[in-house]
Amino acid sequence: MNKVNFRILGLQKYQDIYYIMQKFITCLKKNNINEIWLLEHYPVFTQGNSDNFNKKYIFNIPVVKTDRGGHMTFHGPGQKIIYFLLNIKNLNIKISKLIFYLENIIISTLSYFKINSYSIKNSPGVYVDKKKICSIGLRIKDGYSLHGLALNVDMDLYPFSHIHPCGDKNIKMTQIRDLISNINLEKLNTQIINNCKKFLMMNNFEINFLNSIKIF
Repeated sequence: MNKVNFRILGLQKYQDIYYIMQKFITCLKKNNINEIWLLEHYPVFTQGNSDNFNKKYIFNIPVVKTDRGGHMTFHGPGQKIIYFLLNIKNLNIKISKLIFYLENIIISTLSYFKINSYSIKNSPGVYVDKKKICSIGLRIKDGYSLHGLALNVDMDLYPFSHIHPCGDKNIKMTQIRDLISNINLEKLNTQIINNCKKFLMMNNFEINFLNSIKIF
């Protein structure tokens, strides 16, 4: 039976999670497990492999080079990060279809909160009223997906003004807090998890919920 671990990890330093993610693939291959991590990051700018920015800090916020696709983005408290470490070969999911599923996980989640959102062809992510509310960046390694998506919930959007988010100088960012008056974070997590199971067809998987992580 296929297995998936949902890990609710709270506020984490990006560099630590990035390191663990890289090492985790070997563990997953040995145990035939899929992982979905829900967390937040301390303030950090991350560069995708399409970005050539060469500074280590932007206004005292660290810049970290990564191996994911895409350009630069910002992570900070109040932004829901969801990392997908999935055996896409075993699940028979192509990268284009995975992006489609991730977009629809968020679109369906936002719909629960009466927020109308949509995706744009050739511009991965989710949008509301021509503003971006969710960014997606992935990498495929040894048949597994790495990285995932970032959903703006209730955060400081100002650092985005120092960069061209996702390489687009015209893009504007938005967040759930600017669209509805009350955000129930427990319901948000529940909707995200339920939609992950639905769109990634995991309802018949063996599912575990964990709140810690280690390399085994």
